[in-house]
Amino acid sequence: MSNALTLPVNLSLGSIDEYVSAVNAMPRYSADEERALAERFREHEDLEAARQLVLGNLRFVVHIARGYLGYGLPLPDLIQEGNIGLMKAVKRYDPAVGVRLVSFAVHWIKAEIHEFIIQNWRIVKVATTKAQRKLFFNLRKFKNRLGWLSRDEANILADELGVDVATVYEMENRLNNQDIAFEPSEGDSEDREISAPIHYLRQENADPADLLENNDWGQHKQQQLAAAIEQLDERSRDIVTSRWLSEDKLTLHDLAARYQVSAERIRQLENTAMKKLRNSLVEI
Repeated sequence: MSNALTLPVNLSLGSIDEYVSAVNAMPRYSADEERALAERFREHEDLEAARQLVLGNLRFVVHIARGYLGYGLPLPDLIQEGNIGLMKAVKRYDPAVGVRLVSFAVHWIKAEIHEFIIQNWRIVKVATTKAQRKLFFNLRKFKNRLGWLSRDEANILADELGVDVATVYEMENRLNNQDIAFEPSEGDSEDREISAPIHYLRQENADPADLLENNDWGQHKQQQLAAAIEQLDERSRDIVTSRWLSEDKLTLHDLAARYQVSAERIRQLENTAMKKLRNSLVEI
């Protein structure tokens, strides 16, 4: 449905005032008119009726989106996500329930805005579980003063949202932290440059060039070993492979039974084969 709907004004940073003026000028529908449009869309898949329902309620999306400006994200982006929620609500709206579309759509509008904020508020997602998301969006509302929550405030918030106090403090820490660039940028102070994560999160043994070189060297040594084993006679090759290279390694006695010789003889053959392998690897 959303692909067939077009908004009256492009929603961009340069035209937000014009967009708000345009959606405020959209016609308001009475309850009977709204019900008729919803029935046309629900019963006959009339996309023009759905379009009118969306356009008639865009002003409410703007109003809801303004309530989330405190998260530092652009208003046009919040409105855009809210519009997606409105269109999802129109698709699911049943006029027979007896409530106005805007009352039904509030949940869908806020859900899309919430998801957008969670995904974009920080580089690392600040909330993943349902309880964390609920806490994230309610924490500021429950704080009665600037600064950190008191123990009483944290307990009240934990009781209201059904989480433990430790979760409240953890989320408060996340809300008060800021994203830090992995590498310092030009113009950063000396202290900021020294404290950049690149200096203390570097893994010394994870240099891509070194890893590639070590991998190539390992493959080279394996090829050398395979070539050296091929130079052994069939019995010595079988003994070395069965004793050291097979998943189910055989014992000296197992091989002695196979070749009908003593275990000591198998040990001698193994030692001779290993010496030949070492000499071959030196020569390669």
